Amino acid sequence: MPFSELVKNFEKIRSYVREFYVYGFRIREEFDKKSGRTYDNERRRLECILGEYTLSSRDSRGKNVFLSIDSRNGGRDPLYRLLRTSSFTDRDITLHFLLMDMLDETAPLTLAEILERLNSYTAGFSEPMIFDDSGVRKKLAEYEYLGLIRSEKQVRVVRYFRSETPDISDFSDVLDLFSEISPCGVLGSFIIDERKHSFFEFKHHYISHALDSEILCGLLCAISEKRSVTITVHSVKKNRTSSCEVVPLKIFTSVQSGRQWLMAYSPVVHEICSYRVDMITDVRIGEVSLRFDELRETLTGMQKNMWGVVCDKWAHPQHVEFLIHIGDNEEHIYRRLLREKRCGTVERIDKHTARFSAELVDSAEIRSWIRTFTGRLIQLDFKDRTAENLLRSDMEKMYKLYGIGGDENAVP
Repeated sequence: MPFSELVKNFEKIRSYVREFYVYGFRIREEFDKKSGRTYDNERRRLECILGEYTLSSRDSRGKNVFLSIDSRNGGRDPLYRLLRTSSFTDRDITLHFLLMDMLDETAPLTLAEILERLNSYTAGFSEPMIFDDSGVRKKLAEYEYLGLIRSEKQVRVVRYFRSETPDISDFSDVLDLFSEISPCGVLGSFIIDERKHSFFEFKHHYISHALDSEILCGLLCAISEKRSVTITVHSVKKNRTSSCEVVPLKIFTSVQSGRQWLMAYSPVVHEICSYRVDMITDVRIGEVSLRFDELRETLTGMQKNMWGVVCDKWAHPQHVEFLIHIGDNEEHIYRRLLREKRCGTVERIDKHTARFSAELVDSAEIRSWIRTFTGRLIQLDFKDRTAENLLRSDMEKMYKLYGIGGDENAVP
């Protein structure tokens, strides 16, 4: 089978991009899931699509090829290019452009008129194409659902015509920003594809979410229609995949890592669980869930005690509190507390001291955030002593690593 840049199943190229970019630095022999020939084909495909970001190095193990993308350089996510690699048949692409051309005329056309023009036009091809009533009707229904065309019924006859193309010149900057920071930003990227230069640069630019666009689109469609879904999830630890039916409720996005999580109700365990979107390999939309509004309201109520994605309804919220020192000319620290407090509260005690407190179902989730205030912590108080001791242990190890000893560095 000859090599082609286009792919029929995006999940295939998505998994290989993880290997080359997210995990990276593996030699050819370490890709043992597929044959060496498959590895070579995927490597060549990535070199064609992301050529300027493809690098290689050689060490004692041999040559390894990887993607090197500095997310701080440039305002455009290059991984969106991968979503333009979907394969298509000659018949599909021919039907698309012929429909768009003939429906752009002033007078709307009936299905019979469209079929007559299609078959009359393609009869002159070296290899004529014949389009049937059922296939064209389905394509028209699909395009009408997508908003590309519109229909109007006159007596008993349905006529089709092109939808008006909206003028987005006044919103191009908004679309530019949307494409880089929002879930399913690929929609904005496709619309403004002709503009090569971006006006935006990002201190924290999370580009890998582009790989999850197809999965995320299916989940968001199911949420908007209040439907259940069957998801296929890959487990890295167990190195296997499993499928389960859930009711998707919300998508959570981490502002620290850019990672996206699906919050969904699992009928099997009768609980709301979290699933990493980048580990979901397939989404199949099911029936409307009669419990969607009830479950969504339950999740909203649980969020007042959630720092991250742990939402155990049986767990009793536990108190977390710490005092932080704010030095002279460090009001930005206090503003940061207000900005990042999530479900917690911030109290200004005096000019140089502020208190953060929260009631959390899993106080272990907040440890990494608290560590970012190392050197400013005055007092630490967790009701969950295990989580507190782990945090103290982490900080003590860091002090030893950097040679910062002495009781003066200990947090009460």
